[in-house]
Amino acid sequence: MNPPSASSLRTHLDRPEVTEESTLRGRFGVMAYHGGNLERTTDAIAREVAEQSGASYYGITQAAPHRNHLPSTRFDPRESETLAGFLERVDIVLTIHGYGRRRLRRHLLLGGQNRTLARHIGDQLRGDLPQRYQVLDDVESIPNELRGMHPNNPVNLPPSKGVQLELPPSIRWNLREWGWSDHEGTGRTRDVACLIGSLSRAVRAWSIG
Repeated sequence: MNPPSASSLRTHLDRPEVTEESTLRGRFGVMAYHGGNLERTTDAIAREVAEQSGASYYGITQAAPHRNHLPSTRFDPRESETLAGFLERVDIVLTIHGYGRRRLRRHLLLGGQNRTLARHIGDQLRGDLPQRYQVLDDVESIPNELRGMHPNNPVNLPPSKGVQLELPPSIRWNLREWGWSDHEGTGRTRDVACLIGSLSRAVRAWSIG
């Protein structure tokens, strides 16, 4: 067997600052594998959405001050029994990511190969979130590098594929406490609470439907 490369999932998980976790519940899965100090607040959102909706959860977090970014296409389930077990359990997934673009400061982007689920989640978010946010579920309007369409991306590995939700800093930042919501002791903002509730309703409605 060849030794793992510096950019492999196995090597990433061997880092002392990296923690992998999974909770298996329903056939719908929620993921946040760039959590902790990397794409901050994403793991808190994904974990609670999974809890509120009865979905399975998979997450990877990094402790501060580390911010090593392993590309999504490098998350190979052959290199993690935990990830493989999660993907065997679920039929469809929602992955939570964070991004930053100057011209997309208040835009929530819904990528991934399951476009029916993307529209379902998009409709729920548009009905629940404050009007200052824009929800894009037309994949052609999303920057190519944020579309989550690659077949090796974990969002597209379950049988029914899934949706990649990219969140801008504006919805994750706690302006009052001047820190990232739900990160390093910073409190939760109303917008994050609203987002968690909206995503939980969307997941429950999809699972029932």
